Amino acid sequence: MGTGIAFEQILRLNPAGRNEGIDLTEEMLKHAKEKANRTGIENFRLRVGDAYNLDYSDDTFDVVINNYMFDLLPEEDFPAVLTEFKRVLCSKGRLAMANMTVGNRWFDSFWGVIYRLSPAWLGGCRGVFLLPYLELAGFEDTKREFVSQMTFPSEVIYGVKP
Repeated sequence: MGTGIAFEQILRLNPAGRNEGIDLTEEMLKHAKEKANRTGIENFRLRVGDAYNLDYSDDTFDVVINNYMFDLLPEEDFPAVLTEFKRVLCSKGRLAMANMTVGNRWFDSFWGVIYRLSPAWLGGCRGVFLLPYLELAGFEDTKREFVSQMTFPSEVIYGVKP
């Protein structure tokens, strides 16, 4: 969930659908709620939650969106969280994610150097490459796009639950 910047846009694009957002902290949810309220759309729910154990039934959502979380998680936890995302998606449900990643150009390495010097300077984020984990979790039609925002390397990942 974070500060709710993406959630605000999701509400605008899905004004009549079910919109749920979770974060580990009440503080982030407070920021997200302020942004969500600006839309005038009321069909949303924000609550404290844990990506390792989502409090939703199997096959609940058509779409799960996750932004800049995996670059904070231990790599050995990627399969468990992706399995949980897959569990709550309906058949043919889509997963879309954005993460800090490792870039291919010389200047992309700047962010890796910053992380090695002091992870706290990047909020603990480091570059990850998530596509192989998505495929191992059994997602189909997977895609990865590299995006550089003022040299900050990100990946946008997409997959479909079979």
